[in-house]
Amino acid sequence: MNSEMNAAFFEKYGEPDVVKTGKLPKPEPGEAEVLVRVKSAGVNPVDTAIVRGLMKEKIHAEFPAVPGWDLAGKVEETGFAARRFKPGDEVYAYVRRPFIGQGTFAEYVAIPESYLALRPQNISMEEAGGIPLVGLTAYQSLFDAGNLQQGQIVLILGASGGVGTFAIQLAKTKGVEVIGVASEKNHNYMKELGADHTIDYNDNHVGEAVSAIAPGGVNLIYDCSRGVAFGQVMETGVLKKGGKIVSITKSKPDISDDIDFSYVFVEPNARQLERISELADEGSIRVPVTKSYSLDDVPEALKAIEKLHTRGKIVITL
Repeated sequence: MNSEMNAAFFEKYGEPDVVKTGKLPKPEPGEAEVLVRVKSAGVNPVDTAIVRGLMKEKIHAEFPAVPGWDLAGKVEETGFAARRFKPGDEVYAYVRRPFIGQGTFAEYVAIPESYLALRPQNISMEEAGGIPLVGLTAYQSLFDAGNLQQGQIVLILGASGGVGTFAIQLAKTKGVEVIGVASEKNHNYMKELGADHTIDYNDNHVGEAVSAIAPGGVNLIYDCSRGVAFGQVMETGVLKKGGKIVSITKSKPDISDDIDFSYVFVEPNARQLERISELADEGSIRVPVTKSYSLDDVPEALKAIEKLHTRGKIVITL
């Protein structure tokens, strides 16, 4: 058996161009682990932050470090006491560890089987690889932290990005009214995903625009944006009494202490991935892949995702 694999890795923090492609030792599955042949790996803004060293105080890197937390692929081998999956099973997973090193921008990765779920079968392997991080982020934000319920109204800031794409669709599966905020060029895209109303943050005071759409206020503000929209919304007071704010970009926003606020940093959860897989196979969720890159082009993919103006998902295909 070949003891090496192709991987994209970095040996020091820096610009995306520090990531290079080469040979690294092929991992072996340990106890309760499986070896997965990676076919697709989603690219997320956190990947670029990791390469730049912006996360090193929270999650250190062990060099040479392979970035990437998303994968879809096939089980190649199972370790001792790993019984949930067998070789040939098509799976997907969000693979965040306590350190950066054994990531998914590589041909193979050995991970605890508890991270894995069977991938959706009614979408492509490429599309499945773009789901885990953003899908789980949206799921945990809306339903765990936000407790979103049928008949409520959710305002999604940054609704055309990777997380926003899934937030719109997941919210609609609960029978929720969705207001999506993004640039005008993405409005048709958001409506195709299910958004009931769209707001352009460039030509509107977002808070005033929300008030015109929902005079009685919204139940949940979901902040996936780093722009000025959040401040405009808060100064207008569109959150209903007893409403919630959930953010994935601001851990300590400047808001009143009596507001129910949660910051979400997504956790691996195979059970929730199983549910998302069911929704995808039912046709309730689709995965718009904006662009696919090869392993050699990981630096370009990291530069593209860093712009924070991408629509849908960027993936690495192997």
